[in-house]
Amino acid sequence: MRLIDIAHAKSGDKGDSVNIGLIARDRSNYPLMVREVTAERVAQHFEGVCLGTVERYELPNLGALNFILTAALGGGGTTSLRVDAQGKAMGEALLFMEIGV
Repeated sequence: MRLIDIAHAKSGDKGDSVNIGLIARDRSNYPLMVREVTAERVAQHFEGVCLGTVERYELPNLGALNFILTAALGGGGTTSLRVDAQGKAMGEALLFMEIGV
């Protein structure tokens, strides 16, 4: 299954880093997200886009995970030649990651 089946996402930027919030549509899916959506899997999903690190923060009270991807925007803002220099679409891109059930 893809993450879009169980979650929604919101993303943005700070400089050359992307912040992605991944929120379970139903809290019962949160443990599945914790197990399947690791920092390593997210780094693999964004291979070639994220050139830095991926950090994951768990927010169990919200049924959410937060990811910080560094060196992911080609310099960010006005210095980047990327179409999405602010990382607004990266949350949507994460939702297409396939996970095991």
